Amino acid sequence: MEKLKITQTRSIIKTKKKQKQTIEALGLGRPNYSTILPDNPQTHGMINIVSHLVKVEKV
Repeated sequence: MEKLKITQTRSIIKTKKKQKQTIEALGLGRPNYSTILPDNPQTHGMINIVSHLVKVEKV
């Protein structure tokens, strides 16, 4: 199964509550933090919500 490396690139200050909760659910919290998650529809849905705050790479 493929994995995705998700890196937070921007701060969550002045973002909507749903976006803050999504960043938390992805296991991020501060700029330049990274996490590796499975490549599945649930992860893609969360990435779509915060796509302007994160960078995604295939691992």
